[in-house]
Amino acid sequence: MSLVLVMPPADRPGDEARLEAVLSHALEGQEVVRLRRAEELEDLAGKRLLFALPLGRWGINLEYVRMLERLRRETRLLEDCTGGIIVDGASPLYTKSAAAELTLAANQAGCAFVGRPLVEGTDTLVNFTVQARNLGTDWAGAYRACARELVGRLLEESFPRHVRPELLVLHASSHHTSNTMALWQQVRGHLGEEDFSYTEIGLRNGTLSDCSGCPYTMCLHFGERGGCFYGGLMQEEVYPAVRRADALVMLCPNYNDALSANLAAFINRLTALFRQTRFYDKALFALVVSGYSGGDILARQLIAAMNMNKSFYLPGRFALMETANDPGQALSLPGIEGRLKAFSRHIRDTLLEH
Repeated sequence: MSLVLVMPPADRPGDEARLEAVLSHALEGQEVVRLRRAEELEDLAGKRLLFALPLGRWGINLEYVRMLERLRRETRLLEDCTGGIIVDGASPLYTKSAAAELTLAANQAGCAFVGRPLVEGTDTLVNFTVQARNLGTDWAGAYRACARELVGRLLEESFPRHVRPELLVLHASSHHTSNTMALWQQVRGHLGEEDFSYTEIGLRNGTLSDCSGCPYTMCLHFGERGGCFYGGLMQEEVYPAVRRADALVMLCPNYNDALSANLAAFINRLTALFRQTRFYDKALFALVVSGYSGGDILARQLIAAMNMNKSFYLPGRFALMETANDPGQALSLPGIEGRLKAFSRHIRDTLLEH
């Protein structure tokens, strides 16, 4: 299978030299088509895409910005594609935020992303400390190895389908006043009760303690036994439900341009389970509702935490993002019924065996 490398040129001479060396190692022996300019992004439906982004010291790449504009404008440009990302910078900043921004734009244009799709090289490569220790190499060697491993997964990944998928739906909202819950009820109605199995868990105040940052060995010890030192709802209900689930649906109202505290606590506490298992075969979907603006901020938080970190795979157009303030307003938004039906159909097409 051929791979399409989407790599905008660096703004300054020399800013892509390290990235080119990493790509030379990662792509050795592969058939690769290389695209460098926004106008070259044509006829890509169904392709395997590796985005490689040289950011330099200041986290800016002007040709990438042109690509970003096109991805946001042409919402079917990457239909049925599957992607991964390598971002290289000469600063400890900007690599992760740029990757999340690019992932969201490509995803909204139809591109799915494998679990843990990001390999990032910061200025000193100190971010590879753990991988280098595990691989018995130095930081640069770990960078090359991780890039090559990503390419292998990107070429081989085949997302599973199921006879009757199990959906785990997580929320921290009141059923009576929540626009997010109202939208989910409509989505569930369109999905139906025969083709899917549902587990809905509310993470309301008082039911979930946040992660307290146990030492790595303690977290690993409890994770290997399927639990967490702090027990409670996460250990008793959420961990077993995550193991069973074929897809996770997160219902995310926008609180001050951030995920709610309890949803953030869920992500943090998921680390204990992640220590002893990966979620590459589990899909992530989300419903995001903002009172005024900023739904894309929450979508990028979910991408960074759940796809890039916790390894859930990201189907194309994983999130439905709406703006509604007053209770009940979401269901009266112009065109909302069509968007809800399309989102439900997309979940079916992603998870159900044909």
